[in-house]
Amino acid sequence: MRISTKVGDVFSVRIDANSKKYFQYIISDLTQLNSDVIRVFKKVYSINTNPDLIEVINGEVEFYAHCITKLGIKMAYWEKVGNVAYVGGIDHILFRDSEDYGNPQIKVSENWWVWKINEEQKQVGKLIGENQKAEIGLVINPESIVYRMRTGEYDFNAYPSF
Repeated sequence: MRISTKVGDVFSVRIDANSKKYFQYIISDLTQLNSDVIRVFKKVYSINTNPDLIEVINGEVEFYAHCITKLGIKMAYWEKVGNVAYVGGIDHILFRDSEDYGNPQIKVSENWWVWKINEEQKQVGKLIGENQKAEIGLVINPESIVYRMRTGEYDFNAYPSF
């Protein structure tokens, strides 16, 4: 079976036996391997409800992330439930990465990079001010996306502090 996804697709994710949350594929980021960028919505819905997708995508955004939406479908972490053309603005979305990622000797990095979707990465050194609000810019595996949707944080800790 060939899986296809496109910008605007909305996905449902089972959070536990009684609840689910949603996310939307909003754009591909050429700066990060042309990966899918998603916006995950904060509101939790009963597993038995099928809310209006316009209501869902107008809800509060909990976080943004890079992932491979097709892989999450293939691995049964989420299912595509529809498509809404409106994907919101992207100018405010900021991602970060550090060359110190995965190095347990470095507790606080001064080697950070930040970027906006489809723009060049900028080396900023210390992560200060608004840059501290930047999302982790790795392409995140589906299991870790679902973990963050459930708990509010990722299940990996290979980044130094800032």
